Amino acid sequence: MATPTVRVVAAALLLAMTEAQVVAAEDFASGHRRMMEEITALVRETRTEIGKPALDERVMAVMRKVPRHEFVPASQLANAYQNRPLPIGHGQTISQPYIVALMTDLARVEPGHKVLEVGTGSGYQAAVMAHLARAVYTIEIVEPLGLQARQRLQKLGYDNVQVRLSDGYHGWEEHAPYDAILVTAAASHIPPPLIRQLKAGGRMVIPVGAAFMVQQLMLVEKNRDGTVSTRQILPVAFVPLTGQR
Repeated sequence: MATPTVRVVAAALLLAMTEAQVVAAEDFASGHRRMMEEITALVRETRTEIGKPALDERVMAVMRKVPRHEFVPASQLANAYQNRPLPIGHGQTISQPYIVALMTDLARVEPGHKVLEVGTGSGYQAAVMAHLARAVYTIEIVEPLGLQARQRLQKLGYDNVQVRLSDGYHGWEEHAPYDAILVTAAASHIPPPLIRQLKAGGRMVIPVGAAFMVQQLMLVEKNRDGTVSTRQILPVAFVPLTGQR
């Protein structure tokens, strides 16, 4: 049986842990609000490039809902809601929240849509998209990241997301065609397999350009007749797409 002193110490430790959790939750909530304010401000600043003064409110609502701190390493928790990319290991990053919101908005996903993501990373973009689409198929070439993302998404209840460990350059033919495709790493060109797997009337959002050089976020639209049109949105900086070209 524990002595009174031991019980008091244990109670004090439990209280301290509870208080620390409350403080952390408050810090996350405050940081999340600031992140949303910064996204709103950046959208206004780039309204000419993106062609609109505000993002779809459905997208903004999801950005307010998804807990970014669940998708960053423990070493980055203090920075979870900063509006910038963060390292997640293996030379990869979790994208800047503004870019996540913008790419999601450009995809124009509806509740019945099926989405392909190339570059799962920590799973953050897939989680955001999962709130808007019927199904999300996401591919990660770095096995440890893909396994961690799969476990994380399952733990958080994202049952409409499937993670595949593979080379995303070739897409995921089994579930094609897709209403939207998001590529979260910079390619030197738009991969032909992804164009083939995009549904007529669908949209692809992809950064194009060389590593450590100016890249352009591109909107690719597949017209009803099968032809493709592209539009540059704005300069970006992404890690390079790896795998077969």
